[in-house]
Amino acid sequence: MEFLEVATWITISKIILIDILLAGDNAVVIGMAAGKLAPELQKKAVIWGTVGAIVMRLVFATLLVEALTLIPLIHLGGGLVLVWIAIQLLKGGDEDAHIEAKNSLMGAIWTIIVADAMMSIDNVIGVVGAAKGHLELVIAGMLITVPIIVFCSTLFARIINKFPVILWAGGALLGWVAGEMIVEDPFLVPYIQGEELLVKVGTVFFVLVVTGMIKIWKKRDA
Repeated sequence: MEFLEVATWITISKIILIDILLAGDNAVVIGMAAGKLAPELQKKAVIWGTVGAIVMRLVFATLLVEALTLIPLIHLGGGLVLVWIAIQLLKGGDEDAHIEAKNSLMGAIWTIIVADAMMSIDNVIGVVGAAKGHLELVIAGMLITVPIIVFCSTLFARIINKFPVILWAGGALLGWVAGEMIVEDPFLVPYIQGEELLVKVGTVFFVLVVTGMIKIWKKRDA
C-alpha cells in the first residue's frame, strides 16, 4: 500500500512539473486577455477564466484517455508527439502570443478559456502520458497545477531563466514519459518486450541530442 501511495505522489509530481514547464504561454494569455479591465474586474476574469480553462482541459484529457483504449497505435502517436513537444520546449519557441485584450468581463473570460484551450493541447498530452491514462491522477494534478500557474507564473519564469538546467531536466522528463507511452503501445509490445528501459533511455537521449544539434545549428547561423 505504501508503494502505491509513493508511486501515486511521484506520478502527480510528474504531472505538476510537466504542466508548469509547458504553461508559460498560457499564463501570458491570461494576463493579456484581462489587461484592459479595471483592476477590480481583472481578478474575477482570471478566476472564472481559470475555472473554465480547467474544465476544458479535463474534457480534453477525458477524450484522450478514452482514445488510449480505443484507437490503435495511439500510444505510439502520443509518444512521438511528446518527443516533438519536448524538443520545442528545449529549443525555445519563436512565436509571440498575440491575444486581443478585452474591455468587458465576459469577453475577457471567454478569451482566456478559448485561448487556453487552443494552447493547452501539449499540456494535456503530457499530463495524460505521465498519468499513464489514469484520469483521477490527471484531475488531481490539474486541480493543483492550474491555480499555481495562474498566480505564480512570473516566479516560475524567473526561476527557470536563472536555472536553465530545470528546463533541460523537464525536457528529459518529457522524453521519458514519451518512452513510457511508446513501450505501452499494444502493437509494439511483442517487438520490444524486455527492452523497455532501453527504449525509454533512448527516447530521452534522442530528445537531448536533437535539441543540442538544433541549438548548435542556430548559433552557427546567427
